[in-house]
Amino acid sequence: MQQSRHWYLGPLASFDTETTGVDVESDRIVSAALVLQPAPGAAPRTTTWLADPGVPIPDAARAVHGIGDEHARAHGRPPRTVVAEIARALADQARTGVPLVVMNAPYDLTLLDRELRRHRGCSLTESLDGTELLVLDPRVLDKHVDRYRRGRRTLTDLCAHYGVVLDGAHDASADATAALELVRTLGTRNPQRLGRMSPAELHLRQAVWHAAQAQGLQNWFDRTGTPERVDFSWPLRPARCGCGRRLEPEHRCELAA
Repeated sequence: MQQSRHWYLGPLASFDTETTGVDVESDRIVSAALVLQPAPGAAPRTTTWLADPGVPIPDAARAVHGIGDEHARAHGRPPRTVVAEIARALADQARTGVPLVVMNAPYDLTLLDRELRRHRGCSLTESLDGTELLVLDPRVLDKHVDRYRRGRRTLTDLCAHYGVVLDGAHDASADATAALELVRTLGTRNPQRLGRMSPAELHLRQAVWHAAQAQGLQNWFDRTGTPERVDFSWPLRPARCGCGRRLEPEHRCELAA
């Protein structure tokens, strides 16, 4: 009974990517990791992927994660294969009902969705084959429980604030592991506000919280004359064409290699 009430004491998974850049519509996955921890303090089990993205890795991206073109070509696998394996792993994870931690989920999950559309002709939702991810986003959760705290809220900043060890930032497995521990800490420190909800309820609430947080940012942009537009969608941004219409995949989703 305790585990059902306090999800942060039970099994959690965590997903992270390293990429060629920050544009989810055009950039590519270079590496990814899925970490599973059955309980607090237990040894995590990690699956990693390295892709040859098929496009040059910019110097700015290489400076962040340390993976360059030569290494990706020599050791990475075709992106078509890698994104299919990632999608299958996430689908398997979703079927277990274990929550999936994704720091800034609209970035990583949207970029994975676009890669699946690019290389497999299907969306992330379709690739989950009828299952649904129960996403826990430490960025959204932190903004909800500590709305007015000043300062940046990157993974590095949040780990420093909550005393979570981040050993080897901008490595997909290290970032995923730290994000998982960060979410456990958020639950432990906020048992009344977060711990009593089920992962399914938290998933639904985060979509609402993120929209409110995005609206606040958009209001600030509008007041300061900044032309940037904020996307309110969470945990996945819908694909759209130039006219703004939502896109659907044109082909049947096939994840077999």
